[in-house]
Amino acid sequence: MRAMRLLNPQETWRAERPHVLYSLSSGGIKWPRAAGVKKREALQDSSAPREMIAAMPANDLPLAGVRVVEFCHVIMGPTCGLILGDLGADVIKVEPAPNGDNTRRMVGSGAGFFATYNRNKRSLALDMKTPEGMEIAKKLIASADVLTENFRPGAMDALGLGYEALKKSHERLVYCSLKGFLSGPYDKRAALDEVVQMMAGLAYMTGPLGQPLRAGASVNDVMGGMFAAIGILAALRERDSTGKGQLVQSALYENCAFLVGQHMMQYVVTGTPAAPMPQRLQAAWGIYNVFDCADGQLFLAVVTETQWKIFCDEFGFAHLLADERLKTNAMRANNREVFLPFVREQFAQWKRDDLEAKVAAAGLPYAPIAKPHELFDDPHLKESGGLLPLTLPDGTETVTPALPIELAGRRLGTRLNPPKISEHGREILIELGYGATASDDLIARGIVTPAAK
Repeated sequence: MRAMRLLNPQETWRAERPHVLYSLSSGGIKWPRAAGVKKREALQDSSAPREMIAAMPANDLPLAGVRVVEFCHVIMGPTCGLILGDLGADVIKVEPAPNGDNTRRMVGSGAGFFATYNRNKRSLALDMKTPEGMEIAKKLIASADVLTENFRPGAMDALGLGYEALKKSHERLVYCSLKGFLSGPYDKRAALDEVVQMMAGLAYMTGPLGQPLRAGASVNDVMGGMFAAIGILAALRERDSTGKGQLVQSALYENCAFLVGQHMMQYVVTGTPAAPMPQRLQAAWGIYNVFDCADGQLFLAVVTETQWKIFCDEFGFAHLLADERLKTNAMRANNREVFLPFVREQFAQWKRDDLEAKVAAAGLPYAPIAKPHELFDDPHLKESGGLLPLTLPDGTETVTPALPIELAGRRLGTRLNPPKISEHGREILIELGYGATASDDLIARGIVTPAAK
């Protein structure tokens, strides 16, 4: 990676950007054969995806020239940094020396967290318990436009790195805290994604009645990071006119409350509390179900009057189309027992692939029931640029989902792989003005961890 020129740490960082990790060619991007394929295994060609922004000069990305210093771990904070990094910001992940972010060593359902949420970042592992380490941290923050942190409440204040302390000397700093709760009675409580799902009713809505169930992905952590990024972008935009940064906060609990807002408003409008989703007693549409086929399952939805006619015509259900009790969507939703058992009985005789082909040809909303690892071979994701090439710190070559947005018809891509521990420590020290000799001394004394091999 090319060295980046150093400016006065008090100025907003501007630099030439590093080269991209891949480019498009007539042969397309090389894709792994399967999930987690190791670098020793052969790769296969795939159809070339649409143009990706990562193949452009990085200076053309929306947040080029914005520096973000990330004091974050696990999912919520790193998701925020991932979004900003994909959009072109220089995200520097500050990790504890000497072993780095504990997220790197998580197992089980957490084994993929670091790989998923830490691309397009540089790593600096720093011993902030030493005066020299704290000095480096403060110089780095002074060079930044944005600081993000998701430590327990009060931890950054105890280090002298809280917003009130830093804004005195760096009034342009946008400081983002990602927490369990926003300001209020709960703001000192510890929180996890699962904790707030229980508190806010999402777990109640997800599981069967009396069996609250965590959603199948870290929805609040990820969305909390997204809302933090939105707040940061708004604060940067406001800084353009005021010249001043501000404190931005995002929280798991309030995010989950936002998610279940539709069920709260359902209660206001109908006077009836929302039932858990598996009960499906209050479905908004007559057909909105997973159906058992002879050899599998398929989800099918019929949500408009036009779709209802198509559905009945395609499957020869003329008697349903003529039934006066089923004339409107509202009537079908309230009379599901009239026709749904019949539809289930009919679909149980179909092979899944045949049923899928028929509803696809009819233009009805449908979906096979997929497992996450099967998305590595999803043709739409592969051909649209929705899977980005990635090399993990251990050398594993794979692909990972891109941000689900397009800008001018292009997808945001990979510029930097998830970093090894302190992979960029020395170059960051040089950028901060320490010089080669001083940087090597700080590394030799363990103030900055040497780059992992």
